[in-house]
Amino acid sequence: MSADDRSLGDAVGSASSVSTLRSSILAQVSRSFYLSIRLLPKKLRDPVSIGYLLARASDTIADATDLPIELRTEKLRVLTRGIQGEALGDAIVDLSAAVAPLQKDKAERALIESLQSCLDWLDQSDVEDREDVRATLALINRGQLLDLERFPKPKQIVALKTSAELDEYTYLVAGSAGEFWTRLCFRHLPKFTSRSETEMLGLAKSYGMGLQLINILRDAGADLRAGRCYFPDDELHSAAMEPSQILRQPERFQPIYRKWREKAERGIETGIKYAKAVRNRRVRIATALPALIGARTLALLRNAGATALHRHIKVPRKEVRAIIMSLLFSFGSRSRIQSLYRELAR
Repeated sequence: MSADDRSLGDAVGSASSVSTLRSSILAQVSRSFYLSIRLLPKKLRDPVSIGYLLARASDTIADATDLPIELRTEKLRVLTRGIQGEALGDAIVDLSAAVAPLQKDKAERALIESLQSCLDWLDQSDVEDREDVRATLALINRGQLLDLERFPKPKQIVALKTSAELDEYTYLVAGSAGEFWTRLCFRHLPKFTSRSETEMLGLAKSYGMGLQLINILRDAGADLRAGRCYFPDDELHSAAMEPSQILRQPERFQPIYRKWREKAERGIETGIKYAKAVRNRRVRIATALPALIGARTLALLRNAGATALHRHIKVPRKEVRAIIMSLLFSFGSRSRIQSLYRELAR
């Protein structure tokens, strides 16, 4: 086979891999966010997609509890170096071989098996988009590594020390993603918004942090059973509580839980403000959707009260479809986004 034939074969194989990542794996590992991604113009869709896939893959490695925490940390550091463009030889192949078989979810396993294809896709991206993806993933990966450092013993519940640590974590793993989205939109979309980039970056940071807080609130019970308490130890101390008491005495914990739920609500309000400032209707719908689902999730958590720590709270798929259809039928009108938000937040 000639060199030209090999190059053509590599190009065809690469295109096929990217197509699979876009159409199959992304849809399976991100059913909610995938709906937003599909609405985006292509020039936004690709960098958002590859950024999401690599963030999800690194999160999957961090959560691979069948591996000792030292090994998870090592594998996550390897992927982090690969994302930043280091030549790692067979290290990514070895990583996939070690982690993929441990995944019970078929989509997660397929994603880990496709890590090299994800890195190849990133390498082939537009230069500015690639550097933005790498800068954002450096922050996300730092947050994931901090998690592994702060919660080293699954059988012993450890709490974050202060609210500053929780704010730092939510910024690193989600607020930074909001900033990434915003930089992409300002670069690729003429007249993205009448607001300044600085103002939109601030709104995006708060919005992303609010979305991550919802994840923390929704998963609090499961996290506590896994030895992770994201609620600050100084606040628990003021309430004369230990992290180990939260699941046994959820009513006593409610003032602290309520404080962080209300902060998440403010973040979602910021997300609605952000979405309404977007001029492109498709991007406006894509931006508003997570906020609306988040508003409904917070309402469910609020209504569940102390029982939320012992239940799996999730917006039913039927409701998510109804939100999407309402946004589409209104062509993403600002008034409909606002009215939907009021309805869902009740």
